[in-house]
Amino acid sequence: MEVDLSPKLCKKVYGGDGGSYYAWSPAELAMLKEGNIGAAKLALEKNGFALPRYSDSAKVAYVLQGNGVAGIVLPEKEENVVALKKGDAIALPFGVVTWWYNKEDTELVVLFLGDTSTAHKTGEFTDFFLTGSNGIFTGFSSEFVSRAWDVDDKAVKTLVGNQTAKGIVKLDGSFKMPEPKKESREGFVYNCEEAPLDVDIKDGGKVVLLNTKNLPLVAEVGLGADLVRLDGKAMCSPGFSCDSALQVTYIVSGSGRVQVVGVDGRRVLETTVKAGHLFIVPRFFVVSKICDPDGMSWFSIITTPNPIFTHLAGRTSVWKALSPQVLEASLKVSPDDEQLFRSKRMNEEIFFPPPQ
Repeated sequence: MEVDLSPKLCKKVYGGDGGSYYAWSPAELAMLKEGNIGAAKLALEKNGFALPRYSDSAKVAYVLQGNGVAGIVLPEKEENVVALKKGDAIALPFGVVTWWYNKEDTELVVLFLGDTSTAHKTGEFTDFFLTGSNGIFTGFSSEFVSRAWDVDDKAVKTLVGNQTAKGIVKLDGSFKMPEPKKESREGFVYNCEEAPLDVDIKDGGKVVLLNTKNLPLVAEVGLGADLVRLDGKAMCSPGFSCDSALQVTYIVSGSGRVQVVGVDGRRVLETTVKAGHLFIVPRFFVVSKICDPDGMSWFSIITTPNPIFTHLAGRTSVWKALSPQVLEASLKVSPDDEQLFRSKRMNEEIFFPPPQ
């Protein structure tokens, strides 16, 4: 069955004065359902507070914009309050409770990408709120709330009825939220914009990988990730995941062209992508990108914590590993043509600068 791979923008699910929650729907982006992947985005205004919740899916969160604070509670652990800034990646294992707060003038925007194999709905995240108009207190009867928390009827009415908002609220500017400690980021947060570069090619591009080495919690999430910044008019070598992993890509900034080739050598996607677009490359399909003059950056998750990629051009190209005779026979070319083909991009990595 053919699946539409066209990139899509997210749509608002709920929100108010404090901010909004957006999601990509599997009804519009079919590969979410096919690949058991969820994608959503949280945008908090100044003093916006995303109420405590847990999800039916493991995720990687990535801060696209702004500064803020997050509370993270792992099962049977104490709350860890962490400071957030642009470029931060956070691994959120299954069952973790989180809240998010923005006290700055600049909007705090957080991207969520994750695995929905444990979810109630394939290709979608379902959040379960501890408080608010759809929180757990509202579902239990007064008797159950009273006995479970050992409070009287007056307290029950307060607990159940005071917070009338759903999901996101706007706090008074004078309200004091917990302050994060510098050491609380260790083991929970990895800043992809400040981290050592795993790939750095002059006039080509840069890559920072997120894996079990720099953020061990991704092992529990079961996802790896990377931040790629491609210089103006540069090209990303055609390549594919060789460990049966899906690649889910969110365009952070800039724009460019994408081509994806699938079964039987058919081009299954040729399109222009821009900031805000999300698209998914199926297992073993080959993808390549050429960015526009202003460059392009993207954040991707890969559905394995330590992904392995095979590239079809550049120094590490699989073509370089094949013997000349095999290439001559496979391409049906002369030794001279084979040598010309083999000699190109011999010393270049996965990114190619623009033609001179």
